Amino acid sequence: MIANLPNILTLARILLLPFFAVTIIYREYKIALLVFILASVTDLLDGLIARIKKQVTYFGRILDPVADKFFLITSFVLMSAYGFIPDWLTIIVISKDVIVLTGSIILYLVTNRLKIEPSFMGKITSASQFVLIGLILLSLNIGETSHMHISLFIWVAVVTVISGLHYIYKGLKIANDETE
Repeated sequence: MIANLPNILTLARILLLPFFAVTIIYREYKIALLVFILASVTDLLDGLIARIKKQVTYFGRILDPVADKFFLITSFVLMSAYGFIPDWLTIIVISKDVIVLTGSIILYLVTNRLKIEPSFMGKITSASQFVLIGLILLSLNIGETSHMHISLFIWVAVVTVISGLHYIYKGLKIANDETE
């Protein structure tokens, strides 16, 4: 069933994205932080409810990471455009996602099936990226004008690259197993 509460929460997160973008563009950082927190809560609740109520669906397994990627990519692009995140980090984040997406499409064409399985490293990466966005929003709201410490950006870059390499490895292994 597609129209269950977890999937509705995931769709709500996607619908919050334009509001989040507008609040960043118009420098309404308090509202941006509230929208970000609301989106984060829907992200936590959709998976929790899906597992507890046994409402995990194929649609939801695809939609949830897509919603996360939409939110993260939009956040990184906007935060980079306004100088809160270095451009090089945004390029790494987007490049990893484009490579993984392209690899998934190629795997689908080779295997005729789409198997979406987030890795532990992928979850660490998404969590690190979300935490970074949250910390930046928090610092903007407490009037902290200095930028985040470079070590936070390096951490996010490193886990993003490792996650990307891990997904490439997994994809090549699946492709190799399918063509033998």
